[in-house]
Amino acid sequence: MKVKEVIEIIEKWAPPGVAWDRDNVGLQIGNTENPVSRVLLSLDVSENVVNYATENNFNLIISHHPLFFFPVKKIQFNSDTKSKIIKKLIENNISVFSAHTNLDFTKEGVSYQLAKKLGLSKIQFLHNIADKQYKLVVFVPSEFKDKVANAIFEAGGGIIGEYEKCSFEIKGTGTFQGSEKSNPVIGTKQNFEKVEEIRLEVLVDNWKLNGVIKALISSHPYEEPAYDIYVLKNSNVNYGEGAIGELNAPMKIKDFLELVASKLKIPAIRYAKGKSARIKKVAVCGGTCSSLVNEAISQNADAFVTADIKYHEFQDAEGKILFIDAGHYETENTVLPEVKRKLNEYAKSRKEKLTVKIYRQSTNPVNYYIKYKGEMK
Repeated sequence: MKVKEVIEIIEKWAPPGVAWDRDNVGLQIGNTENPVSRVLLSLDVSENVVNYATENNFNLIISHHPLFFFPVKKIQFNSDTKSKIIKKLIENNISVFSAHTNLDFTKEGVSYQLAKKLGLSKIQFLHNIADKQYKLVVFVPSEFKDKVANAIFEAGGGIIGEYEKCSFEIKGTGTFQGSEKSNPVIGTKQNFEKVEEIRLEVLVDNWKLNGVIKALISSHPYEEPAYDIYVLKNSNVNYGEGAIGELNAPMKIKDFLELVASKLKIPAIRYAKGKSARIKKVAVCGGTCSSLVNEAISQNADAFVTADIKYHEFQDAEGKILFIDAGHYETENTVLPEVKRKLNEYAKSRKEKLTVKIYRQSTNPVNYYIKYKGEMK
């Protein structure tokens, strides 16, 4: 197996086109043609992670947080940690690939795994993203409709939620008159022609558009296929931020806090009190997602579990929702087992030998000092 094949597995699940524009996802360092037999999964690419990968002969590190989030202005091997990491990766021919906000925004990604870790069911996106889709309309002779439609579907068009090959058709009449230089498939040049055509409509994610257009043109019988592209403002049901679901049974606040602490293995939790005495409907978002608290409130969530909450954000949510800061590392690290599962599943289906291991030593820079222990107030 090569690096590029592993990347294809991850990016089919979490397309880079769905990531924030300012994010830096994808291959961070290395060669897509390099062979891979051992993959190390980690939330971060720290010096300890790279040392572990080197000592244990890993070919590829897959991280959630990008190795390069800000531009690297200098690489001085004897001066800073990032330069030392780069040097060691290159010397040992270890590639690094990162799936960050694209893994946050996809189904079964970071927030979905956090929701499952807390035992939620009926999981959906908390907030579906918009401005990431187009409607493609193409006009094609009736007898060629299936050929063109299948080409579009194969290129990734027509996916809505859990459904594929979604389209809409309207019969109509197309007209044209070719010039002396034309070579029409139907009718003759310089004659005014009328042809029974199908107006075929499909939704296309913006990062798939170029490939879909190429497939359309190559499968269409006309020299000059007629098609339209419409920018959509619809919420994309396939991708979103955060997740929301329900506990199997309502819980007391104390018991829910204990659940979060035990499942995520954290010794202390910062939180603001909400309005519900029992917790049933829960919103979650791995990492920095406090901006979604009003969305959680509007959907009648009793609690919202996320990270990196500021003082005034706690203050604004108080009395409205149980607002829990469960830690950045803790709320995102839950996705690594799912990455491992998908890679192992693919390797097994291809009868490829691939060792996938999760880095078990924490890369979390945040530590806890607990002075007082006892009943919550």
